[in-house]
This record gives sequence, C-alpha cells and structure tokens, in this order.
Amino acid sequence: MPPKEEEDAEVEEEEEDEVDGVEENGQDASGAAEKKKKKKKKSKGDKAAASGAKPVEEVAEGGGGEAAAGGDEVAENLSSQEQLLQLLRRSRVCEESRRASAERPHPFWDTQPVPNLGAADFQDCGPIDELKTPEEVRDDPYPLPEQFQWEALDVDILDVAKEIYTLLTENYVEDDDCMFRFDYSVDFLRWALKPPGYLKEWHLGVRVKSNGKLVGLITGVPATIQVYDNTIRMAEINFLCVHKKLRSKRLAPVLIKEITRRVNKQNIWQAVYTAGVVLPRPVSECRYHHRSLNAKKLIEVGFSRLGPRMTMARTVKLYKVPESPQLPGMRKMEKKDSRRVFELVSHYLKKFMLHPDFEEEELAHWMLPRENVVYSYVRESASGEVTDVCSFYNLPSSVLGNDKHTLLKAAYSYWNVATTVPLRELMYDALILAKQENFDVFNALSIMENESFLKELKFDIGDGYLQYYLYNWKCSKIEPSGIGLVLL
Repeated sequence: MPPKEEEDAEVEEEEEDEVDGVEENGQDASGAAEKKKKKKKKSKGDKAAASGAKPVEEVAEGGGGEAAAGGDEVAENLSSQEQLLQLLRRSRVCEESRRASAERPHPFWDTQPVPNLGAADFQDCGPIDELKTPEEVRDDPYPLPEQFQWEALDVDILDVAKEIYTLLTENYVEDDDCMFRFDYSVDFLRWALKPPGYLKEWHLGVRVKSNGKLVGLITGVPATIQVYDNTIRMAEINFLCVHKKLRSKRLAPVLIKEITRRVNKQNIWQAVYTAGVVLPRPVSECRYHHRSLNAKKLIEVGFSRLGPRMTMARTVKLYKVPESPQLPGMRKMEKKDSRRVFELVSHYLKKFMLHPDFEEEELAHWMLPRENVVYSYVRESASGEVTDVCSFYNLPSSVLGNDKHTLLKAAYSYWNVATTVPLRELMYDALILAKQENFDVFNALSIMENESFLKELKFDIGDGYLQYYLYNWKCSKIEPSGIGLVLL
C-alpha cells in the first residue's frame, strides 16, 4: 500500500553516515527500490509549511495573486507585462517539476498493481490484480536487513507516541531550503491513527536491533471509500518515513510491501493515498490554495513575501477579517450534534465520485473538537436545528533558523456543509474562527465545491498539485470537483 505525501512517495538512494552504530553496508531485503523524487523547487513565497504538496504563494496582490485576493487597487500597480512574467515563471517551474516526475522511470511502482502513466483512461471500474484470499498471502513478514526489526507501534504508550513524533519531526516533510518542517503533535497522531476499528499492526515501525531506535514508519487506517458506484473497504496509507541517514538501506519498498501484506491479511485489497508528485497513476489532480490570516508573520519567517509596490500595512489590511463570526447561531460542535452532523456530511458527500462512506461513530471521531487538533463548528437555527457545519484541522510547521518565530500555525479545510447560506459565507466564518484560534494561514484544496469561494475570499492559488491515487483499483479519472475526500 503506497505512501501519502510527496516527500515519501518514492524510494531514496543516498549515501549517508551511520546512525547510532548502524553501518551503511547492509543489503536490501526487498530487492526493489526506486530513487526518491527530487524535491520540487519553490520560490520563497511558496514554502507550503514544509510540504511540497501544500504550498503558499507570495502574500501579494501582484504576480497573479491579486486576482484571487480581489485587490483591484494593487492590480493597477502592476503592469500587464509584470503580471504575465510572474505567472509564466510560476507555471514554468511547476510544470517542469511535474514533467520531470512523470517522465522519470518508476521501477518500484511498475511492479505494483497501479495503472501505468501511459495507460488510456479506463471506462470500467474494478481491481487490477486477480482476486485473492487472505490464505494466499504469505504469513511471515518481509525480511529486513540484518540490523533491523519490525514492531507494531502502540500509540497509546506515551513514550512510543513521542518516538513517532520525533522521527517525523526530524525526518519527515521539509522544504528545500530547510526553513519549515511539519510538526505533528502527539495528540494529532493519536487522532489520525486511532479511528474506530483501527489495527495496531497497521502502525508499522522499523527499529535498530542493537539499541531499539525507531528509524522507519508507515501507517494505515481502515476506511470505506465509494468510487463511482462501488463501495470498497480500503486502507488509508500515511506517514511513510525513513530516517534521513538510512535511506540508502532502501527500507521504503519493504515498508510498503509489508503494510500491503498486513492489509491483505485482513481481506482488504485496495488503498487510497495522495502525493505531490506524479506517480503511476493519479485518479485526480488537485491544487492547494491558501488564505493569509497573519500576513506579517508569514513574511517575517520567509513563508511569503511582500508583493511588488506593496507595504506591510497594506498587505495586513488586505487580509484582515472581522473579530467575530458574521452568521447568527455559530457555535462549537458538541457531542449531542454528532447525529445531525453525520446526516449533513454523509448526505452532502454522496454527490462526489470519490468520497468516504462514514459510520456515525467514525465521523464523530474525525469531527468532534479536540484542542489543537481539529476544530468543528455548527450553525444552529432559532428553532434549535443544526443546519450548517464547518471544520478545519491544525497541522503546524516548525520554523527553522528564525530568531523571532519557532512555529507556523496552519489550518486545513476539512468537512464543510452549507444548507441555509452560500458556502462562501460559511467559509468566511471559518476563516474568522481560525483567526480567533491564532492560525497564521488557512489552506484549502480545489476539491468538492471549494472553487465557489476561493477567489472571493482572497485565497491565493498554490504552486503545487496534489495527486489522489488508488491502489489496485482502476477507474476513469475524476475532476477535482468530483473529489469528496480529505486525507490528513
């Protein structure tokens, strides 16, 4: 089962020093490896809080950003030539990176049940591999190099959860200039890895035998996903991470094979994942958009930069939001709202070609507010009925090498349903609520009906793409507006 993020999407071969006594002369047990992608180059205004798949452009009303921001005044400050040059520059960098990824050989993925990049679009849906049974799957784990061993990680044990946090914080997604790195909290990891029905053996770690150090990770959680008219039990795969100094060990292919084996043993044969690079082969291609909430801080940390002929004061004013929600009846979601929120969200998601098919308990796990993890709000009518819901989750990044700031707080749009007001008005309140919680930036994908509010609410289009993938399942490609799935 494949990995989620672009940082982890392929196998890296790089020569490094030893890590705590592990020498670099071991043999790869899997026999199949693929060179890791070259990270996508981004401008200073395109750091994306350490994820190449989740970019943030310049905080500017120039360079193409003014259209998304609605800044007519500043649009007049840039000549048509300047705007065109900046737009072309961003498009060229993005497209060259994507083209290089698509044209590069994929020796590992070519061995997996995924469509190849040159395949024609499928007119039918179904598994790629021949149907099997769990009894046909090997019982023994795939062998690791001599000095490593497998371990199913128990995130309920605080020390284990802290080890996962440390591995990800020091070795997971980071920008090219080493300025930002994802900072998943222990509480976030427990939320992400413990939905109803989760299996501890799908939280798969690799340790050094001699000292027990955690040096590799891949995780899966069960999910029911509807693809067109097919409802399928799948695994959502995430957090593929190998210690930077051990990537020449080629642990990533064997991690993927082993999580696949464990998932197959549960009679589950499909998976869903995302990546910021083009692999064989996306079912959909989406883009991230961002909305500045704290423009001054974003500029100070190098996450964004002032646009041409812009001042800090004008930029801050451009992105200012009111201090309190504009819609009457907005409040935090409570446990008593779970049934109604389930009805709203599950009904709404049915309109999309690819979406999760939630149980009530499952959706309550994902949406009930958790401090510093997930934020959910409902709109209650005068008669006491919950009519609308919005939510976002917290995925901050460490700011590296900055004397003034150490953390960049980013909100990511999650499940949002508007039935009594335009979605644009509901999401405007979501921005206000995120600002109240001291978020610096609000990110949203071009999925579901998000395009209806992105431009008017001053979201800037990102420079990066996010590809959605299905493992061992073929189907026709899906437009971003047909995607109703958000993966953490």
